[in-house]
Amino acid sequence: MPYSAEISRANPTCFLFLIDQSESMREHIGGGDMPMQKAEAVADAVNRLLSELSIKCAKEDGVRDYFHVGVIGYGAAVGPIFDGPLAGRDLVPLSEVAAQPARIEERAPRTARRGRGGTATKQAVKVPTWFSPVAYGDTPMCAAFTKARTVLGAWLAEHPGAFPPIVLNITDGESTDGDPSAAAEALRNLTSSDGHVLLFNLHLSSDQSDPIVFPAIDATLPDEYARLLFRVSSPLPEDMRTAARRHDLSLVEGARGFAFNADISSVVRFLDVGTQVMDLR
Repeated sequence: MPYSAEISRANPTCFLFLIDQSESMREHIGGGDMPMQKAEAVADAVNRLLSELSIKCAKEDGVRDYFHVGVIGYGAAVGPIFDGPLAGRDLVPLSEVAAQPARIEERAPRTARRGRGGTATKQAVKVPTWFSPVAYGDTPMCAAFTKARTVLGAWLAEHPGAFPPIVLNITDGESTDGDPSAAAEALRNLTSSDGHVLLFNLHLSSDQSDPIVFPAIDATLPDEYARLLFRVSSPLPEDMRTAARRHDLSLVEGARGFAFNADISSVVRFLDVGTQVMDLR
């Protein structure tokens, strides 16, 4: 069966995030109680996911390298966007990611209650971050897919039996350097012995209408660009469809790794389902 390879330190898999950093990412993301720029919402969600992956893979002997991780931005330039000690690196083993955040940020206080009948206190939340929000330039999505193919082609040459790499492309606009279909197909055509590279696309929103998450057909999508991104998205493997049930999503066979008009909660849910890989050893 494809997409069933064991994931271990000897046989890791790979997550590669493609982050739209164009000017329009300054706009506020739809949904939620507090206004937040799309760029900020995406950076917050992906940084949080990197932290959660590090915790998930932490054992008595340290963080195990079940995953190699990369974050590539595309806007005024196309390239890796890790800050700090990891700057300039395309893919990094998870243990190094966990050990070298760019900074520890203190977030807004939250209410906590100590003991039965205790008084409420305010606690600041300290979170590690690896990259910062940026919103400047165009949307060179073709170049981003081509960069991803180069990075993952080299990685697969060293890990031919891996669970296939997962690429999560997060964008709010149309490609400005041409039709990305051919570049997306070339990326998806990369393979390990366990299957093709998985490409998932998340379209961000500035309005309050309901998101469309993991559709199996494009009939409900409102325009040709949304349908294009749907068509270049990979179908979800069975284990990921099963994982979606934890988010009260019942996905049919053929559901694709695509979301349209996503708000903050949809971004988090999409990333959680999209990074579900099983059988860690």
